[in-house]
Amino acid sequence: MQQQDFSTTVLVNKTPSEVFSAINNPRGWWSEEIAGNTNQVNEVFEYHFEDIHYCKVKILELVPNKKVVWQILENDFNFTQDKTEWIDTKVVFDIATEGDKTKLVFTHIGLVPEYECYDACHQGWTHYIQTSLKNYINTGSGQPNKTGAPQTATEERLRK
Repeated sequence: MQQQDFSTTVLVNKTPSEVFSAINNPRGWWSEEIAGNTNQVNEVFEYHFEDIHYCKVKILELVPNKKVVWQILENDFNFTQDKTEWIDTKVVFDIATEGDKTKLVFTHIGLVPEYECYDACHQGWTHYIQTSLKNYINTGSGQPNKTGAPQTATEERLRK
């Protein structure tokens, strides 16, 4: 069976430079609860949302205006039995021009439908990329997790 990594694409009326810059500020679109440097190769940052989700992320690659690659070093979901899900997976942001627009292809390599977290992660990443990051790129205002404030229906349900 062929592996089916989660992927989603957005088109925006901004430059590749603006898209690259927005990706590298995940506090503006993913979560305000991120600790560490998020815009230098080999740096490690931590994401956490209450006691529901924690991960440690290493920045593997930054190709200005073209690509960002993160590796998940540690991960913990409070709602899965398999605590290894996400560990050693990669999050890839590919940036390209398409006509007069910029195309962003987001792929979480290793996040596959067989994972226990897949449905929740699919919903979460879809929100963060298709809504929050896209809005952040276009308007400068995303919908990152606020401290203690769920942003998706799945996060709200997992909180209870």
